Amino acid sequence: MRLSAMGDVAMTVPVLQAFAKQYPHIKITVLSRPFFKPFFDTIPCVAFVAFDENGRHKGVLGLFRLYKDLKALQVDAFADLHQVLRSKVVRSLFALSGKKTASLDKGRAEKKALTRAENKIFKPLPTMFQRHATVFESLGFPLDLLNPTFPKKATLTQNIVTAIGGTSAVMIGIAPFAQYNSKMYPLDLIQEVIHQLAPNTDYKILLFGSAKKEAALLDSLLQQHPNVANVAGKITFTQELELISNLNVMLSMDSGNAHIAAMLGVEVITLWGATHPYAGFMPFNQPITNALVSDRTKYPLLPTSVYGNKDVKGYQDAMRTITPDLVVQTILQKINHSRSTI
Repeated sequence: MRLSAMGDVAMTVPVLQAFAKQYPHIKITVLSRPFFKPFFDTIPCVAFVAFDENGRHKGVLGLFRLYKDLKALQVDAFADLHQVLRSKVVRSLFALSGKKTASLDKGRAEKKALTRAENKIFKPLPTMFQRHATVFESLGFPLDLLNPTFPKKATLTQNIVTAIGGTSAVMIGIAPFAQYNSKMYPLDLIQEVIHQLAPNTDYKILLFGSAKKEAALLDSLLQQHPNVANVAGKITFTQELELISNLNVMLSMDSGNAHIAAMLGVEVITLWGATHPYAGFMPFNQPITNALVSDRTKYPLLPTSVYGNKDVKGYQDAMRTITPDLVVQTILQKINHSRSTI
């Protein structure tokens, strides 16, 4: 069970892929929001149950109905990968019925020590993937995450190709948005990154974001570059996953797009402001060199929060210490490496 948010649900995918590979005789049922179903479509032995938040599973009585719906599937063990009130209720009902249960340790005390202003303990914490694997180990299924497998790149349909204005030899994704401003690279610097990359006509640069909130801002970044396209609102979510699987590299904030690209086996470069990869949210199977962090010499209180939801006075420009030149250089290194290994 993992209901939200998008990035957190995406982070369960590599763990479940490892589970399906190492225990192919075990059936997994994923309980999540219906929008996230495409995440799990390519994992063998995985079924999906949609959480009906506003209907059948609404409220306390709805959680009892949810438990009955799951019990009817003859569940032997319940893995709570969310550790919130809803999941605790369902987990408790399974425990009372004699089933094995295990829940996620979010490491709140460790994360508080990492992000506090005084007596900060600045060290890498277990990743969320390791924490998820520990849940399954508690249920009797230890997992090896060191040799991952990823789904094959999707074959792009003509609808997708038309929507993005054609493909190219090198496909670069850029996802400049995040839930909180403290995790967003300034748009003028994103614009500079695009300006440096776009003159190479071998590159197709694809901009990702929300169709409702961010599409207009993405349009402002196009700047008449014929090889730059705004994807937001142009294709379905499933088609977007298919497109991302074909990227050579994704540039993302500490946000859901980073985890989506990583779960598909794409090279991901992440930019970090108020948050830090040491908190355990580094995208799956990515080297630490792919994480470009703000300058802690100039901003010693970083990271200031786990999720980026705390504003610290004087830290609004922390991400400007990550220069566009460095971002572009890192992207080019990854592109050259990927092309040399083909």
